[in-house]
Amino acid sequence: MCRIRGPIKQLPKKKIKYKIRYKNILIFLLIVYVLYFIITTALNKKITNIYITGNIYLSDWQIIEIASLSSYPSTLLNTCNKIEKSLEENIYIKSAKVYKKNLTEVYIEVEDNYPLFYYSNINKTILYNFKEIDGNLNTMTIINYIPDLVYEEFKEKMQTLNFNIIKKVSEIKYDPNEVDDKRFLFTMNDGNYVYITLDRFDSLNRYIDIVKSIGDKSGILYLDSGEYFEIK
Repeated sequence: MCRIRGPIKQLPKKKIKYKIRYKNILIFLLIVYVLYFIITTALNKKITNIYITGNIYLSDWQIIEIASLSSYPSTLLNTCNKIEKSLEENIYIKSAKVYKKNLTEVYIEVEDNYPLFYYSNINKTILYNFKEIDGNLNTMTIINYIPDLVYEEFKEKMQTLNFNIIKKVSEIKYDPNEVDDKRFLFTMNDGNYVYITLDRFDSLNRYIDIVKSIGDKSGILYLDSGEYFEIK
């Protein structure tokens, strides 16, 4: 037979007491503060010195401004990759390499994408990497038309000229003769004229030394056939 039991008595609930461990809280807050201090100190650490090499067309200060470093900002927020990207986005910079020493010293190596010449036939300035910009960027001018095949070879030869020679040229005229259809006449800023062919183009890099050997005279330098100077 089943026995009928009375109502089940519930046991009284035990009260759980939580003990606040102030020591652990203080340690946690101290760790948070130390991390915050380290991070903010690191972020506020500024670039102290900037060293630039390789530039010949752009000045050091122009490069610093292009890289957005003129205020010597946080070194951590301006990584090497970020600086390189800023520089290479500029059309006058062909390539850039950036590295740091002692975290705050920034070293920038650039290769300028300087103007080679202004081609009046198409009203464009041709840069070192052959990119074209509308208008004349205050560089030497090609005053007449150059046949396409000769023009392509001419551009490649212009890349081989030293920048200090490029700065000395005022105008270029395509001036073929019965002997050579790749002949040019260079008008120099010092008042001299230079005849040159594409086959002998590298000799133009010796122009400064050649002129020094001639002395204080002006005339026509024939580099297209031999190497002689005709006084005007």
